[in-house]
Amino acid sequence: MNVFRFAGDMTHLASILVLLLKIQATKSCAGVSMRTQELYAIVFVARYLDLFFSFISLYNTVMKMIFISSSCCVLWYMRIHRVVSQTYDREQDTFRIAFLLLPSFMMALVINHEFSFVEVLWTFSIYLEAVAILPQLVLLQRTKNIDTLTGNYVFLLGGYRALYLLNWIYRYLTEPGYSQWIVWLSGLIQTALYCDFFYYYLQSWRKNERLSLPS
Repeated sequence: MNVFRFAGDMTHLASILVLLLKIQATKSCAGVSMRTQELYAIVFVARYLDLFFSFISLYNTVMKMIFISSSCCVLWYMRIHRVVSQTYDREQDTFRIAFLLLPSFMMALVINHEFSFVEVLWTFSIYLEAVAILPQLVLLQRTKNIDTLTGNYVFLLGGYRALYLLNWIYRYLTEPGYSQWIVWLSGLIQTALYCDFFYYYLQSWRKNERLSLPS
């Protein structure tokens, strides 16, 4: 594992901790898209089915378990918690995730490295993760006042993917024969979706103003 991969994993973990901190500390999930959280839960479950029959390392196993359990925890807060669930903005979070799920699954059936159950689900998770942030970004555009913790959560989530791009470049330059074009293309699309958010986030930070996105 190189430094970019490790930094990416830690940034991803930090984004989850920031989100859970926001929900726990404020007893509110205002500004958080349940649609995006549902998509991430599907991504992690589909990608990490190999937990049941494959062991790579203790680090790898622990990280997989953290990602799955944290996604379920966030959904529990938003759906079931007596106080937090009342703060979920159902009227604004209306993105139709079927328009992301179905194309991602169809692409995984057609474009994959190997046509097997596990491989198709893994590829599906790669395609779906590339666009899973869209409901969250749309919700932030509709929300006039974006709180700091929610903005930090999305920024860290985008930062994790940007660090993974550096990880792939590093591996391409240092590992002969390394090639994962499905992951690369999906990662580029995912990072590109954050670019607009990154711009306004850094602008608000530089001007010490509350983050807001144009409608």
